[in-house]
Amino acid sequence: MKLLTAAEIRQRMESLPAWKKSRKTILCTREFKDFPAALGYVQAVARAAEKAWHHPDIDIRWNKVTLVLTTHDAGGLTAKDFDLAQCFDRLAQTKGAKRQPKRSS
Repeated sequence: MKLLTAAEIRQRMESLPAWKKSRKTILCTREFKDFPAALGYVQAVARAAEKAWHHPDIDIRWNKVTLVLTTHDAGGLTAKDFDLAQCFDRLAQTKGAKRQPKRSS
């Protein structure tokens, strides 16, 4: 899979206001009402990631879940990362994630 250019990454980030770019990754932290709700989200993320055969790094801290995406075998960000981030955003809505303020540019 081909790496995205800096311009392509900036363009795709516009549709992911909850996500931040950090070096060769994109990441997002979602907050839920409690630990079981956070785990429910992680289970949904795991199913989607397995189906896409593209797996995020996942960090769970009580009611907060941080997801980090990069395409390791390509050495950076590809369309797969952004497609999965959009999927994870939809799942967060259905699993009751608290609203997040928009990212400042």
